[in-house]
Amino acid sequence: MARPPILRRELAAALGGRLPPPGARIGLLGGSFNPAHDAHLQISHDALLRLGLDQVWWLVSPQNPLKPARGMAEMTRRIGAARDQARDPRILVTGVESLLGTHFSAESLDRLHALLPSVRFVWLMGADNLLQIDRWQNWTQIFNRLPVAVFDRPPYSIKALSSKAARRFSASRLAERNASVLASSAPPAWVFIHGRKNPLSATGIRAVRPDWSGQPN
Repeated sequence: MARPPILRRELAAALGGRLPPPGARIGLLGGSFNPAHDAHLQISHDALLRLGLDQVWWLVSPQNPLKPARGMAEMTRRIGAARDQARDPRILVTGVESLLGTHFSAESLDRLHALLPSVRFVWLMGADNLLQIDRWQNWTQIFNRLPVAVFDRPPYSIKALSSKAARRFSASRLAERNASVLASSAPPAWVFIHGRKNPLSATGIRAVRPDWSGQPN
């Protein structure tokens, strides 16, 4: 049986009690957050500053289709650790994808846009994801649905800028100096943001913290 349409009040509860006002500029950073780390925080702070956002939402995925379930910590643990890591009232950690009943980012964005059509969403991701986003389900819909900001991540940045996605949407790339207008730009539109190259990764953290997931990696 198909899942009944989600109500706005349920979404509001999942977002801490209220929906964003019309015109709010919200960055969406999706991922497993297994676990969340300083690079997630850096991307979020850079996005708030450089893109002029009101909030960043960390969309903690129930299970990334491209990652194995083995070694994945329970979602409640990942959300709790992400909230401890965020430490900023402008960053909202949420498991809203579980409420939406979606499995793929493009599908989640379609649902959010339908529920909150007056919000200006921006998709945020590291250069590592730009490099392999063409493996995602309906990946071109993400670029065509909302503006995208890509953040410098070593050692992926050079390869990412020559990736399939970067080439496909090369004509839609904004100059970095125009990053502040990205949220109000009609998609497809994307920008690459240079900054401090943070080498942290969840994979690296799990390598030195085998207790994190409760399972051997």
